[in-house]
Amino acid sequence: MFLKKVALLSAITFIGGSAVSACEISARVSIVGNEFPAIQTVGAGAQECTGAEVSSNLTKDHQSINVPGMQGNPAEYTSAIIANSSIVALMNEDVIRPLDDLVAKHGSDLQSSQLIKIGGEIMAVAFMANAQHLMYRSDILEQIGVEPPKTYEAMLDAAKMIREQGIMENPIGGAYASGWNLAQEFNNMFLGYGGSHFKDGSAEPNVSSEAGINALNMMKQLSDYMNPDFLTHDSNATNAEYRAGNVALLNMWGSRAASQTTAEGVTDAVKNGHAISGPMTVGGGSVPASTLWWDGWTVAKNISDEEAEATFVAMMNAIRPSKMEDENIRTQAVWLIEGYSPTEAAVGVFEAAKMATTPYPMLPYMGLMHSALGAELSDFMQGKESAEQALADIEAAYVASAKEKGFLN
Repeated sequence: MFLKKVALLSAITFIGGSAVSACEISARVSIVGNEFPAIQTVGAGAQECTGAEVSSNLTKDHQSINVPGMQGNPAEYTSAIIANSSIVALMNEDVIRPLDDLVAKHGSDLQSSQLIKIGGEIMAVAFMANAQHLMYRSDILEQIGVEPPKTYEAMLDAAKMIREQGIMENPIGGAYASGWNLAQEFNNMFLGYGGSHFKDGSAEPNVSSEAGINALNMMKQLSDYMNPDFLTHDSNATNAEYRAGNVALLNMWGSRAASQTTAEGVTDAVKNGHAISGPMTVGGGSVPASTLWWDGWTVAKNISDEEAEATFVAMMNAIRPSKMEDENIRTQAVWLIEGYSPTEAAVGVFEAAKMATTPYPMLPYMGLMHSALGAELSDFMQGKESAEQALADIEAAYVASAKEKGFLN
């Protein structure tokens, strides 16, 4: 159901090429998705097509509007750009269609590793790989005389030295904003400690465990070296802190790596000292405290066949192999597109794949767990309750949702 790590690694090291053709469509295309640079490029690529209107709504709030926007008949959006987490909600609500016929007709440029199959049918086309990994200021670490951390424990040690030497007061950055981001940081740390979200072969929750307690305690220790407003910091705010020179160590998405030193307002010190490494481990484990992802696109179910075909053609145009000839585009992501060759910004995601990072669980009830985590973790991070109570609250919230959806009796 998800891109296997071996297939992913082979896909991101493939080098090839293909010819380009004009894109003509005859029905409307409407796209919803996230807002980071690689997805903005995909949206713009679809809008190159002529013959009918192509619109896009790229926003950080995409996960709260894509399902409602595809439930109408006809659907407001003809395509949702998703990841291996967010496709589950679309599948659960039955708002996207199988793509096998369209792939056979228009997908000759696709590699097999791009075809996301669920229940034997192609339900999405992947175009990039992603993972969270270490980004750091090499000049600051040289100043304190330490190597780039390979573990979260070493990150804490480095942060303590940076603060004690008066270099930075809050040297660690992380996307710890309450809600989805904070939940994802828990997922990373929990898996790094060897945790499993669910009991084997079931939808029964399994986060109230030693791994869960260890993950929360490590997150709390890290937050002591973050901006006091860390619970409001999503990826955008965290990166702004880094670019302003206020952060020396952060766990950040590989899809953001290329823009860290090219965005407006980046200081010269950050430009000169910026460096990338693979994901860190924690608690003596060998599995990275991270998750491996793919991003891709879908086609709505509740639209005409003409709109579905136009959408598929436009999205194929957006990820055509000739796009990889543009250096500015090529550096934006670890593309799963024929013709991609690795860049320096791809180092962290490549390392994540080579280190056998666990793919984000693509289970029908994982979205409910993620939501429960996002809703219940803030009190612990603010010191209002114990780790044990927070995990109990998470499991209770998840069980209530899972029963409502029919995943648990």
